Amino acid sequence: MALSYINLGKVYLLLIIVLFFNKLNAQSTDNNSKNIELVATLDSSLQNYILKQWYPRSIDSVEGGYFTEFKKDWEKSKDQPKMIVTQSRLIWTSSQAALFYHDTSYIKYARHGVAFLKSKMWEKKYGGFSTYYIKEGKFNFNGNGKESYGNAFAIYGLSAYYMATNDTSALALVKKCFYWLENFHDKTYGGYIGRINQDGSWPKSSFTNKRSDFDFTNAKDYNSSIHILEAFTSLYKAWPDSLVKLRLTEMLHLVRDTIVGEKGYEGLYFNAQWKHFSNQDQNEETIKKNSFLDHISFGHDVETAFLMLEASHALQLKNDTLTLRIAKKMVDQTLAHGFDQKMGGFYDEGYYFKDKNEWVVLSKNAQWWVHAEGLNALLLMSKIYPEERKYYEAFLKQWNYIDTYLIDKKYGEWYFNGLNTSPAAKDANKGSIWKVNYHNGRALMNCIQSLRDENEVAKYFKQLTYLK
Repeated sequence: MALSYINLGKVYLLLIIVLFFNKLNAQSTDNNSKNIELVATLDSSLQNYILKQWYPRSIDSVEGGYFTEFKKDWEKSKDQPKMIVTQSRLIWTSSQAALFYHDTSYIKYARHGVAFLKSKMWEKKYGGFSTYYIKEGKFNFNGNGKESYGNAFAIYGLSAYYMATNDTSALALVKKCFYWLENFHDKTYGGYIGRINQDGSWPKSSFTNKRSDFDFTNAKDYNSSIHILEAFTSLYKAWPDSLVKLRLTEMLHLVRDTIVGEKGYEGLYFNAQWKHFSNQDQNEETIKKNSFLDHISFGHDVETAFLMLEASHALQLKNDTLTLRIAKKMVDQTLAHGFDQKMGGFYDEGYYFKDKNEWVVLSKNAQWWVHAEGLNALLLMSKIYPEERKYYEAFLKQWNYIDTYLIDKKYGEWYFNGLNTSPAAKDANKGSIWKVNYHNGRALMNCIQSLRDENEVAKYFKQLTYLK
């Protein structure tokens, strides 16, 4: 009798398993059909509203490099400052587009940008890339300093160009930049400071982590750190050197274990010893007044989740469940506290009030790049955790939000902000030194690969969810 009950239990268990997998297969079939449509939609949007808007329009055939300042209807602005970050991002996107579409015309656009970096932006006396291209001193906004952030993007763009072309002169330049960036590296406490003097020396700083004398000069910050991580990931793929591997590993550990806190969001600013500058001990009024120094940046959190997984994959770290767990936590807290569950769309800033155990949105007016990075992160998590439907459902809402409130169907590109929170964005510039085609171009290329099941990062980490 007992044996019969045991056998009956096995039958029921088997039936439950069969029904569960039938449900998953049905969902998978529905998703596959939807995904085929989405691939076509995203691909059309990428080509028509992003890539074809920038290339060849952005090519400056007189001074070299790229134009970046464009009005809402793509009329060029009179002033055209050229910043290393933006110039490098346009190189990166055109190089990736060449690989993505097997289209050599994009190589021509990327090569044009690389030539400008070599001839105009590399500072020949002391080395390193200047933050701004200085023409008669007009655009020298940051004095004579150089930034780790900007040089990281030069590494990022040049590495992508090398992988698209095998141009050894570009690899030589990116190696030179990497070794020069060692000037920023803190050999005692790890990581990189934000700025150094033109000659490569460290500026003097009185930064003591006190609110009254906060100084960005020798501070270490999340944004420079995550983009150095991003740059070294790209460089390591192009040039798997042992020192690059060491620095990439160091940056992954610092971002994951120090910059990201226990609640799953990043601290913004730190002193040399990596002590976090926090407003948690202040009252609510002071916290909100000084939020520029200490807040939750929902867009950076979802972007960092992706960048950490990408770095771990590049390093081929075995059974890296720690990075996966923390990346998931970052996306989960953003989805729970920084996402409009009804209509889609990510918020800009938030704060966790420790004394009240309360998450608060400080600003809903997120910029275009936040929505792009969120779209990529949601679909990536959906591919790694297909059983958790919340990611795919949020991804669909997010794309609908972007398509409705961010894409300019008349003139092309994305608005600076979503029109639901910022109607005036309809008349804002389409391009600037801080807005080109890197965030949204990368997001759509990654999403298309994910929908086609060709995203190597997603495949790599999906295996870990089955090994747990």
